[in-house]
Amino acid sequence: MVVEGIAWRFRTGSPWRDLPERFGPWNTVFKRFDRWAKDGTWQRILTAVQSRSDQLGKLDWVVSIDS
Repeated sequence: MVVEGIAWRFRTGSPWRDLPERFGPWNTVFKRFDRWAKDGTWQRILTAVQSRSDQLGKLDWVVSIDS
């Protein structure tokens, strides 16, 4: 439920304090997000997902930069 709460927060753009109770206490969810950000967990997850998608040929590495 913590990961779902984190995803909800970023999908909605709401403040942490507005997190619905079904995800647990907002400060618990925030602390877990913050700890995982600091220890590199999110980066490792992103790297693993990108690697798997690239192996399956489902990742397009095209980058577009707008000045």
